[in-house]
Amino acid sequence: MDISAGIRASLAGRYASALFDLASENGTVSAVESDLETLEKALAESPAFAALATDPKLGRADAARALAALAKAMKLSPLTANFLGVLARNRRLAKLADVIRAFRTIAAAQRGEVTAEVGSAHPLTEAQVETLRQKLTAREGRTVKLSTRTDPDLLGGLVVTLGSKRIDASIRTRLNTLAQAMKA
Repeated sequence: MDISAGIRASLAGRYASALFDLASENGTVSAVESDLETLEKALAESPAFAALATDPKLGRADAARALAALAKAMKLSPLTANFLGVLARNRRLAKLADVIRAFRTIAAAQRGEVTAEVGSAHPLTEAQVETLRQKLTAREGRTVKLSTRTDPDLLGGLVVTLGSKRIDASIRTRLNTLAQAMKA
């Protein structure tokens, strides 16, 4: 598996790597990936779930029981449910979001994909996203999976983060560059 040493060395990366290995052995990588997307949405949308993940006063056993009930209600796979229990017992629930990101990176690398994050001042249309995906795929020589976000501070243009590379074609950056040039 071709993943960066930085991911493997981080705490979240070690947990994500272990989860990926178990999911690969069981043939359930896509199911676990889907479960993790569901959990990521729940973390973002539910303050109660986010509080459960980060509350230091909550005991390990109580957190594990709460997560077991949550996993059952969310219909998560047994592997994902067990994994949440491990995180709870090891007091690592606060790292859940980082584990999810690391797992996604590992799974994408295994499939030969690279993930790019695209920031734009206004939401992109599906046609624009597809055109950008095709151009990035041609540039990188492997499949590019895009995640988009809007950032009104950019004023216009795009900022694409592809691995450790950043392509900044935003109006904000152009205006800042012009302002710096005029000071000199």
